[in-house]
Amino acid sequence: MKPAFVLGTAVVLSAAVTSGVVLAHGDATGVVKERMDLMKDMKGAMKSLSEMFSGEATYDAAKVREAAAVLEAASGEAMTRLFPEGSLHMPSEAKAEIWQEWARFQGMADDLGHYSRALAESADNRGGAGSQGSGTMMGTHSMMGGDAMMGGHSMMGGSGMMGGAPSAEHLAQMPSEMVFKMVTDTCSSCHTRYRVEKDEH
Repeated sequence: MKPAFVLGTAVVLSAAVTSGVVLAHGDATGVVKERMDLMKDMKGAMKSLSEMFSGEATYDAAKVREAAAVLEAASGEAMTRLFPEGSLHMPSEAKAEIWQEWARFQGMADDLGHYSRALAESADNRGGAGSQGSGTMMGTHSMMGGDAMMGGHSMMGGSGMMGGAPSAEHLAQMPSEMVFKMVTDTCSSCHTRYRVEKDEH
């Protein structure tokens, strides 16, 4: 797969993820509000990353590490503890499948931490062949309405990925845009499987 295509796909997925996180904080209380606040922080980090990887903002490795740290801090147990069983009261956008497939959901939360940490470690590796080419034309605003990208065809398959994931050492040596794509695929897979879309309420 050509790096430019990989980067373009990651930016599109990131745009879909950030555009899909519409949070009705006004009516949220308790743990639902806590996890909505967490998702809001993640949305901001993803927006910053997407802008840099798409070419809409200047790439800054320090800012990549900063945004990746926000994602890592929101992953794993920090995320799963905010989903106690049955916490589906409105305006929650969580699906009941989370608790029916808890191990899978937990695996995705852990994957996010793994790939976010790797993104921070690979931040200085920006610039594989073709990474500044046509892929940068896939700006975040071009697909901001692209919820179709959140369908069941996420490139990472929508299941826990740590079983076949590269080691932390290997990921740290990869181009940062490749690792960013792993982050966006993880988010997209989780949203596709476990988040209620607006028309499903």
